[in-house]
Parts: sequence; structure tokens; C-alpha cells
Amino acid sequence: MTPNPDPTLCAALAADLQAARFRSEALRAAWGVEADDATGRGLRVPALRGLGDRDDALATLGRLLVLGVAQPLAAVDAALPALGSAGLQDLGLASVDSEVVTPRAIIRPQSYLDTERTGEWWLASDLDEIATGGGALAEDHVLGVGGASLTLAGLQLPVPAARVLDLGTGCGIQALRARRYADAVVATDLSERALRYARLNAILNQDEGIQTRHGSLFEPVAGETFDRIVSNPPFVITPRAKGVPDYEYRDGGLVGDALVEQVVRGVGQHLAPGGVAQMLGNWETRDGVDGLARLRSWVESSDIPLEAWVVEREQLDPIQYAELWIRDGGTAPGSPAHNALLTAWLDDFAARGVTGIGFGYVLLRRAVGEPRLARYERLSQPIPSEGGLGAHLALALDAHDRLAALDDHALAAATLRTAPDVTEARHHLPGVGDPQVIELRQGAGFGRAIGVDPGLAALVGACDGDLPVGTLVDAIASLLEVDAGALRAELLPRVRELVMDGFLTLD
Repeated sequence: MTPNPDPTLCAALAADLQAARFRSEALRAAWGVEADDATGRGLRVPALRGLGDRDDALATLGRLLVLGVAQPLAAVDAALPALGSAGLQDLGLASVDSEVVTPRAIIRPQSYLDTERTGEWWLASDLDEIATGGGALAEDHVLGVGGASLTLAGLQLPVPAARVLDLGTGCGIQALRARRYADAVVATDLSERALRYARLNAILNQDEGIQTRHGSLFEPVAGETFDRIVSNPPFVITPRAKGVPDYEYRDGGLVGDALVEQVVRGVGQHLAPGGVAQMLGNWETRDGVDGLARLRSWVESSDIPLEAWVVEREQLDPIQYAELWIRDGGTAPGSPAHNALLTAWLDDFAARGVTGIGFGYVLLRRAVGEPRLARYERLSQPIPSEGGLGAHLALALDAHDRLAALDDHALAAATLRTAPDVTEARHHLPGVGDPQVIELRQGAGFGRAIGVDPGLAALVGACDGDLPVGTLVDAIASLLEVDAGALRAELLPRVRELVMDGFLTLD
């Protein structure tokens, strides 16, 4: 069935969902905490057992719209008094016969947390593995909210913007997130089915500031610029071979990582000066050339000068990568179909000399003047702010710009404060007084842990916003009995790194 984003029907559905308390916490309480956790692993039996024989509106809608279980017509009509089962069918979200309503889509509550408040959206998408019980997906499948989409939503900068582009919107979660801070959002997608879900979800959540446009990559916004661009593009590397499904939600139809390359090379044309693009992506280590180095070459070859901050979160070998995405498509491991797909993936990687595939976060900014930010790093440690790194990124960009305006003399005259989440660990050999390792650890942001020497540790410990950096360095040099000028030259570049990373803050 095709979603039908009719405003009147969506308004009736929203009223019924609100009346039924169709929210995450209510559902979690209804079927139990452990059962709720099990739904995150694709299991619905525990939740169904938790609901038992309850026949109230919340239980009926939970079974129908979250777990994908057909419900009696009378029960659905009672749970949706304004919309009715016929209206749900007219929306393209269910089919109805004389006695039973069968779901054709899911609607799930999705919580969010930002700098303004907490809240929740209702998000409709195609039936997922919980609702279908597994099996291969349709090639035009529209994905709901997954781990990658939540990661990107949390990465979005929580700062005001006039216009934002959501490139490859899917079900529309990035557009809804962007609208928390943007006056207007243009959401594009090559899939008309995805755009229908995005429009439906915008209307269902009473957001009138999202405009949808059909087309590939930047074609629907030719000649336009935006303050921000956000994209969870179909970046999955897929063999262009017979018998390999090309799922619209993850496959851009190009060879290797060419789609990510096209977005990186072309995004500058659509950013206003100082505008920021944020995206997720895969990049290949190919023919001995590191993946991050290849990505950097794309950035540096852009016609529009770009600043970049790229974080690679993981790297998989070809076998691991193929297994991940074959499993994502619902093909059972060990089956003849799985073996054929695995062979196609490995042949494809071998033909291009691919030995590793990186995944991570890409932040690009249209430079105003000479590009100053060029940071490419690998961070594999658990991130404490995985659901909300956007605020940290915004502060880091602001810190970078402030630091760029300070020469070493001005930095030495500045006062700094140690961030409240920073702790220090010292590691000693038994019986030895002086530590062999001093480590600063960050409880927020990227959760970095860095080794420091006694001089830098002393400086960080003394930064309370009282004395200038230069005065502190001179005092530490005296205590350590070293040359103050040499210590200043050694510490000031490290201080810049610590401010950028959030260990220290500029007053």
C-alpha cells in the first residue's frame, strides 16, 4: 500500500493517538521493561505476553501499530474513534476486511532530547522485522528509526538556522529534528514512497515547516543554498551485480563509496558562507590508500573551500561488512542466497582492491576566508554523549573559531576553566613516588582520554578562571625548574587542543 499524507486524516489519527496515551513510556509500562528492551532486539513475543488479554485502546494500538499484529475490526474502531479503521486504511497504513484490520505500516513513538526540552514524535514507516518476523525486505522499503538515524539526529547542531536541507530524508526524522532549531526545512529523496512517509510524519506531528521535494541528491535544490545540510544518505556499498537487491533506503546505485564522494564534493555549492553540512558515510581503504586520506582528498578537491571535521567510528574488513548488510536485508546466514550475496560482495571488493571500510561522522563547513579546520581522526571508544553530541560539536566549533582569532600572546593573556566533567588518573609503579602515566579523562563529549605530562596536568588543574594562562605557565615553570619560555612554547599548542576538545573552556 502507498502512504497517503492526508491532513484531515492525519489530524484525526493524532487526536486518537493522544487520547490513547500512545507514548513510549506508556507502552513500556504496559508490556513491561524487559519486553520493551526485547522489542529493540526485534522480538515481539515478550511484549504480546506482557499485554495479555488487555483490550483497551493502548493495548490494541500497541499490537497493531508497534508489533504489527492484526486486530479485530471492532477493537480498532474503538481505539480510533475519530479516524476509524476505514480512515487508517485510507491513510495507506492498514488494510481492512469484514472482521480484521491488518497493519501495512508501523507507527512508533520516538523520544527526543535537545537543549530546549524533551518530547516525542510519532513516526510511520514500512513494516520492520518485529512486524514481519524477518524475511527479505522489499527494495522500496522505507526504514523507520534505527541506530544510524538516531546517531545523526543527536549530531545535529542545536543552533538556530533559517533554512536546512535534509538530503535523503527517508521517513523524515532528520527533518523533524532540524525543525527544532530551523525556520524551514527542505526534505528531498529519490523515493516518492519515502517522501510520502516524510510528509505524513510532518503532518502527524503538526509541523508545517517541512517541504518535500522529489529527486536525486542535489537536483531538487539546484541553485539554492542553506545554512545547514543534514544527510543520512544511502551510503551502503553494494555490488552492482545480478541478483543483489538494491534497497532504496541504503543503496545509492553507484559503485563503491562514489555516492559519499559525490555528496562531499558537491555540498559546498549548496552551503551559505559559514554553513555546516553533517552526514554519515562509508569510505573504502582501497589499493593501499587509507579511507580517511581518500575522504580528505574529496574535501580538498571541492570547488568551494571547505573546513572538515571527520570522525571514523569503526572500520570493518570486507567479510564483516558484507555480513552486516546481507543480514540487514533479511537473508538468513548459511542459506544459498546468503552465500551468493557474500560471494558477490567479496568479488566486488576484490576487484577494486578494497581491504577495509570505514564508517563515521562527517562535518563540513563552507569556509569564510582561508580554511582553518582540517581534522580527521579515529575514535573507537564508547561515547557518553552518543545521543546528543550536537551541543558538544557546536561548542567545539565556537572554541575553534575563538582560538583562531588568538595568537599565542593573546592566548597566554586569556583565562581558562577546567570543564566540570574532566577527571585525572595517575598510574604508579609499586613503590615509585612519581607517576609513570598521567591521564585526563572526559566524562562528556567524545569521552576522550589523553596522556599528559606533569606540566600540562598542573596547568589543567590550576585553570579556574582566575589567573591568565601565561601567569600559570610561568609559575609551573618555576616549580618544575624549567625555562618558562620553552614550557610556554610546549604547552600552548596542547592548550589549544584541550580547548577544542572541551577539556578547557575560554572565559
